[in-house]
Amino acid sequence: MGDLSTVEYKGDLRTEAVHLDSGEQIHTDAPKDNEGKGETFSPTDLVATSLASCMITVMGIKAKQHGINMVGTTADVVKEMAADPRRISAIRINIHFLNNYSDKERIILERTANTCPVGNSLSDELAVEIHFNYPDK
Repeated sequence: MGDLSTVEYKGDLRTEAVHLDSGEQIHTDAPKDNEGKGETFSPTDLVATSLASCMITVMGIKAKQHGINMVGTTADVVKEMAADPRRISAIRINIHFLNNYSDKERIILERTANTCPVGNSLSDELAVEIHFNYPDK
């Protein structure tokens, strides 16, 4: 498999990542509590956000296979940091569905979300809390 991306240090605690296949860019900034300006995602913000994005993506794949409409599904992401060593200590995600689903569909979606590759790559020491919210709840 070839190169995925390049990352360049732009100075002032900022980076620019370029996805090689598409040319799309992601910029990062150190957070305010770690000498940065906090004007865009920090690298640890991207980890937490990637978990939510991965969960929604794999649910979307499974939903497509089962004819389930997930368009408009959103996630709110909260990341907590710990010190000594500085690291992500908790990620809390609330996934909000616009549609109600049968019990079987909910089980399919929720089980799928909990098997996403990003989640499977994170340390077992990281506290991850996921809530699935449906309109009828």
